[in-house]
Amino acid sequence: MTADKVAAGTLTQVLDAVEAKTVAAGFTTLGKYEPAGLPQYAVLVVSDSGLLKAIHHIGGSSIVGAGIRISVQTDGTVAYMKPDYWYRAYFRTAFGRAQPVVRQVQAKLADALGEGAGFGGDESAQDLPHYRYMTGMESFDSGRNLLATSKDFSTAVDSIRANLARGINHTAKVYEVVMADKKMAVFGVAMNDEQSGDGRWVYKIGGEDYIAGLPYEIYVVGNKSYALYGRYRIAIGWPNLGMDHFARITEVPDAIRETLRGVAQAQ
Repeated sequence: MTADKVAAGTLTQVLDAVEAKTVAAGFTTLGKYEPAGLPQYAVLVVSDSGLLKAIHHIGGSSIVGAGIRISVQTDGTVAYMKPDYWYRAYFRTAFGRAQPVVRQVQAKLADALGEGAGFGGDESAQDLPHYRYMTGMESFDSGRNLLATSKDFSTAVDSIRANLARGINHTAKVYEVVMADKKMAVFGVAMNDEQSGDGRWVYKIGGEDYIAGLPYEIYVVGNKSYALYGRYRIAIGWPNLGMDHFARITEVPDAIRETLRGVAQAQ
């Protein structure tokens, strides 16, 4: 969703202005991300206590949706992920139980940041729980999402933390949310490789103005680590782009998977 513009400035100034609005609205800051190669763009990731409670109740792979992403540009342009869209896809059959909370989050974002036009895409609300870009491509629960199996939940989380701290495969941590009692966690991952990192492929598809789709996530459920496969995760994050755009990055889904497999492996 597009939002009201703020005063132009450096990325730090624009991020600070937007963060002040979200904090005043009751959101908690999780992290900030300036994708390498996109010097005019950044993402603020926040959380909402009601949404986190809903995710805790739903459990499992719903943890991937813990971060609420807001993009900014140095010219003061602001946009954010539309909760109703993303959580219908991520919560699937459990969306009905979480819908009141999702509506509250969407209203809070609109009040804090403004509410303009959506990003495009023609997927219906009824189809989002089963979303796939084309017949035969991956969906939310694809087996290709699995990155690694660890001894236990703690080992999986500790491995990801350690590997992100070390910058394995040119990565870094943007944020984390861990619900140890439910054995689920999510990490927002900056991918900074000059050839296959976020800035590179986003530029190739002309998707800079929609980087509220970033950062990518690794999520842990039990002793298994996952990342939504690119032909699902990129397509649902950039729903306004056509096949000609995605044809430019056919190698990226596997490159992302290999990058994140390295992050998820125990060292």
